[in-house]
Parts: sequence; C-alpha cells; structure tokens
Amino acid sequence: MTHPDLVPAYRAHLAEITARTARALAACGYDGLVLQAGEPPGWFRDDQGYAYKAHADFRLWLPLLDAPGSLLQIVPGRRPRLVFFVADDFWYQPAQLPEAWWPAEFDVVTVHSRAAAFAALQGSLARSAYIGDPLPELLAAGIGAINPEHLLHRLDYARAVKTPYEIDCLRVANRIAMRGHAAAASAFASGASEFEIHQEFCRACEQREQELPYNAIVAVNEAAAVLHYQILRRNRPSVSRSLLLDAGASFAGYGSDITRTSVAKTAGVGASGAARDEFAALVDGLEHAQQALCARVKPGVDWRDVHAAAVRAIATLLVEAGILRCSVDEAVDGDAARLFFPHGIGHLLGLMVHDVGGFMADEAGERIAKPPRDPALRLTRVLQPGYVVTMEPGLYFIDALLKPARTQPVGRSIDWQRVERLAPFGGIRIEDNLAVTASGCENLTRGIHHG
Repeated sequence: MTHPDLVPAYRAHLAEITARTARALAACGYDGLVLQAGEPPGWFRDDQGYAYKAHADFRLWLPLLDAPGSLLQIVPGRRPRLVFFVADDFWYQPAQLPEAWWPAEFDVVTVHSRAAAFAALQGSLARSAYIGDPLPELLAAGIGAINPEHLLHRLDYARAVKTPYEIDCLRVANRIAMRGHAAAASAFASGASEFEIHQEFCRACEQREQELPYNAIVAVNEAAAVLHYQILRRNRPSVSRSLLLDAGASFAGYGSDITRTSVAKTAGVGASGAARDEFAALVDGLEHAQQALCARVKPGVDWRDVHAAAVRAIATLLVEAGILRCSVDEAVDGDAARLFFPHGIGHLLGLMVHDVGGFMADEAGERIAKPPRDPALRLTRVLQPGYVVTMEPGLYFIDALLKPARTQPVGRSIDWQRVERLAPFGGIRIEDNLAVTASGCENLTRGIHHG
C-alpha cells in the first residue's frame, strides 16, 4: 500500500483527531494546542547526538518523521498550522518537506531558527497548552501550560482507539516486518550469527536500524531466555539450536511488534536430537495456544482475563510436556507456570510500541489495577473496537528464576532433568498484532479474521 492509497482514510483520521482534541481542550479550559516534534538529545560531553525520532503526539497528526525543531499548532475551527524548521546547516542535510499529499491539509510556514518557530505561532498562547520538551523559549512565548496532566490523560485515553487510517498503517508495518522475519529465518537456517540475522532482517525490510520501531531481539540458543536480549553476537554459533526473533518494522510513524521462534532442522553436532524434537513440540504447542488466545479477542473482553487464560494455557502445555509434574490447577495456583512465563500477554500498539493508555479507567487518569500476581502486565483495559494489541505468550528456561526455585516447595513439581535438557534452547515466544473489530479481531500479522 502506497501513501496515495491512504488519502481518504488519512483525511477521515485527521477529522477524527481534530474532533477528539477539540473536546479535550474544551474540557480542560484551553483554546489551542502546540505540539513539538522534538529534537535529538545529545551525548553527554560530546558533539554528537542520539538518533532522532519525532514525538508520538506530533506523529499522530502527520506522517512527518524528519522534523526536529518543528511545531504544530492546533486551534479548533482553524486549519492546523505546521511550523516546519529547516536548519541553515552545511554539516548535515537539513530536514525537507516531503513531496506528498498530506501537506495540503496544513498551513505550512518554514522557519530557520527555534526563536522563529515560536514567533510563527499565531495569536496569544496564554490559553494554549504545549506538549513536548520543556524548552527555555516557552516562557517568552507565553504558553499557558506545559504538558498539563489533565489534558494528557484525555488525549492518551482516546488514543487507544485507532482510526481506520492507523490500522491501515499498522497493517502495512506488519507486512514489511514479515518480509524481514522470513529473511531472518533463512539466515538462521544457514548458521548465521545474530548480527548477520539482524542485518538480513533490516535488508529485507529496507529499513535502517534507527528506523525500526524498537531494537530487535535476535536471540540464538540459550540467549532466548533473556526477555529483552540486547546483544548481537558476531561469531557464528558452533551449534544452531533455536532462534527467537522479536522485531518489527515501521510505516508512516507506526510500528509492528512481531516475534517468531525457529528451531534448527537438525540437532547439530553435540546437540541431542531428542531434546531438539522435544523443544520443537513445545514450539508447536505454544503456536496452537497462541492462536486459540487470539480467537478470544473481541469487544467487551477484559484483558486481565486474557492473561489469566494465557497462564492456564502455558501451564497446560508444561504439564502435558512433563516439565511440570502436577495438575494444571496446581501449576497456576502455585505459580509454577509463572516461572516459565513471567511477562504479560500483550500491550496496546500504535505510534509507540507500548502505546499509551494501557491502564486507564477513564479520561481523568484513574487506573485499572494489575492483578497482584502479574505485575508485568502492560494492559488492564476492557477491549473495544479499534484497539490494537499484541498477543505474545512465552515459555522460557530462565536460570535467574528457576535456580532459586530448586530449593523452594514449587521446585518439587518441576522435572529438573527436562529443564536442563531444554535450557540450551533458551525459550519460545510467538507474537502477533491484533486489531479489535466490532465482533472479534483481525490478525494484522497473519491476515486472519476471528469472529
């Protein structure tokens, strides 16, 4: 899908967020809103900076990803005003306004300094709110409020419901990422290193590392037991047993978040064929459980109940595999299952990987509590049409969690010989992105509709 194909959906999206913002401003007593695109933060005691990424509140309005120093002014009843900052610089390529269809929806003013950017804002700003970095120029500009929480609560709460345009963008981001996953799986099958696998993923997605929505997790063998594994080992493994790849791609400011687990076709030198087959069966089992959990996603479902179902599904898999020597009820109630599944089942997805508003009960910012035994849960809301969530059950052999359990009562229910046999494979995670529909959900990653 190309950008021109999104024109009607984008215009409807712009109308929707304009109306949302007008309601939020009126409720909070503001006449207007100024959004900052952000600026790249600098390295400490250095003349270089981190990779730039436009603020999500700014990207909600327009797919302008290279806009450091720019501002967007929204006043209900007027066309939004884009103050586009173009640096006078010969060291770096200044930002350029894309030759695209969306700039026609804005009044665009080009400036060449931060002071000029604030001067280009129209009217008195005494009753306007500002969302962005607290810059020193704000005092002189006379902004009424900087990052007011009551306004942020209302905007964040509404942002959980994605417009059709946003879901279109997420759908494309999923398609791009799946090309990368296919290339990465082929690289793993050839015995590539983590670094080489990552390079193949970026090549297939045609995106630089800094353009990806998050740092990819490329975990070969035992590294898959580290939930946010951050190393890209350059050396090729002597034995390739498994690959856990958690990696997404970006499109128009929206990012996908997908995980796949691959198992080597052969056991490899020094690896147990029986252990490989046992681990492969676990991957297949988790795949089936994950798809069953996806089918549960529909409006009116409490996400905490989805997580509870995921804990039970993983407990069932562990008991059936003989890793746990107890009943499923005992595995759930005694927390044995949570030793192997210590994270939440998923989160909201959109402009941010862990998108805002996941715990909000209402526009005032009241929060819905996490279950006491599941502190890592990132979403507690009841699902509504337009939500986009990840579904990511996992099963891991994490030494930091399992080692203390050996001397605890829960350890008596664990087959430690099986754990030791499977630990070199690290762990499993299967993750898809789901858009909640009126009657069920659409799996944006697989193109499957439930309900």
